[in-house]
Amino acid sequence: MFLKKIPLLILFLLISTVSISQTKNNTFLYEGRVDKLQNNTVVLIGSASSVSFNFTGNECSVSLQSIDSWEHHNYVSLVLDGKYIGKLRVEKGAPQSFPIKITSNKKEHNLTIYKTTEAQSGNVLFAGTTAKLTSITAKKKKKIEFIGDSITCGAASDPSDIPCDKGEYFDHHNGYMAYGPVLSREIGASYLMSSVSGIGMYRNWNDENKEEGIMPDLYGNLYLTKDPSKPKYDFAFQPDIISIALGTNDFSGGDGKKERLPFNPEKYISNYINFIKMLYTHNPKAQIVITNSPMVNGDRAVVFEDCLNKVKEAFTADKTHKPILIFKYKPMTPNGCLGHPDVADQKVMADEYAPFLKKLLNEK
Repeated sequence: MFLKKIPLLILFLLISTVSISQTKNNTFLYEGRVDKLQNNTVVLIGSASSVSFNFTGNECSVSLQSIDSWEHHNYVSLVLDGKYIGKLRVEKGAPQSFPIKITSNKKEHNLTIYKTTEAQSGNVLFAGTTAKLTSITAKKKKKIEFIGDSITCGAASDPSDIPCDKGEYFDHHNGYMAYGPVLSREIGASYLMSSVSGIGMYRNWNDENKEEGIMPDLYGNLYLTKDPSKPKYDFAFQPDIISIALGTNDFSGGDGKKERLPFNPEKYISNYINFIKMLYTHNPKAQIVITNSPMVNGDRAVVFEDCLNKVKEAFTADKTHKPILIFKYKPMTPNGCLGHPDVADQKVMADEYAPFLKKLLNEK
């Protein structure tokens, strides 16, 4: 699934019909993988990517549109005045206006719109707001980037609106409740999510890197696709820590129908090493942490850990960058859809990982 290829002129005409009360540069904050367009509109691309703004009064509506190569709905999560107020379903078609119910008597309010679904589920256009905007300033925080697969996306974690056996795969996403955003909020860090369901380091869940791009192929594209018409990722985030959780799909047996070769540790390790080298060229000061997976157990977990150790050992002589660290999750029996962690499981993962990352950030 790829972003609908809309000519810029049509896109301009589309979004220019939306009422936007202010166009000052300091009225919106954008975080995550986003594509900033004109007139304070933005495409929310990656999991938990967001747009935030402050406003006065008790009236606020936002205009959102689900965009993809095929028309379908999408989801965002809303946080008003620091409180999570749930998900919105953005139906297919033209931009839609969503009134936001204001319940507090505060003079100034803050609304943040998070993309609940991942990049591969299409994108959400934030096309403006009718709110009376005031200025907003980004708070200086330490930064973490989370690179991973469906677990990192928060995919198949939230059947609260639609049961696991109903609807589409993306109906059960909740990127806002994934372990990365959850622990980042706990320790007061900014975060960037670079994650794709089914993705691996040298092969994907059900593909031997023949038809689908692996993470090293997609990472440098802002939209996390192989589409050359999309902008390149600019590496402007510059994280203090880069957390990489890739391997669950490399070790997967696939769907049991499509040909699946035995796991190749040499390819996995080689691709991992080269991927880290690429990250270092753009983020030379970052502390890299590589993790196992709570979903990989038994003999595979032993091989997984050995591979991670060899990746780490490959950089032993590297005195230019911080030593690579390994974090190991405890094994987990997931309770979400399709064998994934649910929202409660994601919180368990966040609580395990948060002290480790907080300690690292405090040392910087």
